[in-house]
Amino acid sequence: MTETEKQLFNRAELLFGIDAMERINHLRVIIFGVGGVGSWCAEGLVRSGVSHITLVDSDRVAFTNCNRQLMATTTTIGQVKVDAMRAHLLQVNPEADITALEAVYSEATATDFHLEHYDVIIDAIDSLRDKAALILHATSITRANPSIKFYSSMGAALRIDPTRICVSEFWKVKGDPLARALRNKFKGRNQFPQAKFQCVYSEEAPLPNIGTSIDDPAGRAQINGSLVHITSVFGMTLAGLVLQQVVNK
Repeated sequence: MTETEKQLFNRAELLFGIDAMERINHLRVIIFGVGGVGSWCAEGLVRSGVSHITLVDSDRVAFTNCNRQLMATTTTIGQVKVDAMRAHLLQVNPEADITALEAVYSEATATDFHLEHYDVIIDAIDSLRDKAALILHATSITRANPSIKFYSSMGAALRIDPTRICVSEFWKVKGDPLARALRNKFKGRNQFPQAKFQCVYSEEAPLPNIGTSIDDPAGRAQINGSLVHITSVFGMTLAGLVLQQVVNK
């Protein structure tokens, strides 16, 4: 940890101690999905001293992202999300090693990311198909090397109660339609995660959409309402799981 970083993260060092801060500083993290959840996870990690983060997302900042995504402001509209997020994180810690990959994780691209080179893999993907593929791939990595940790976000949309946000092992998640859909997909394909992993989810029953989306006027895609006080808690909880893992090691 550099002298600048020691000053930046002194309040964290007071809580964790020098040895834990050195471990946090050297941690290598990859985050898939830099939206309402992933952007806040990255923020929490960098502000806590994590200096090596790879951000993966293919989208650009849109007006409708501004209500919940950390890097989304009226000045970043149209920018590649990972580039905007990287620029923001470097304002927090100019000495951080932030890699921005404008890419999509899928079964076809899985080997491009070399997950075995990271200490922590974080899933904040929206797509059911790609999320399932990442879970299968990441758990095969963590089974082969248990020192690598994998954490996943379930559905954060359509909720308004932050007190209902929980953490549980994937197969014990209750009341979350995304987790249910993933489990059904795994059972249907007879392919299952090869290791247990912790998920952030909400016990709150999803609310209905009652407004009109401007993102896809033709109604081709399912767009759900979501709020920053929910997505940010999801993201910060993921960051907290990572920090606890390192500090309690």
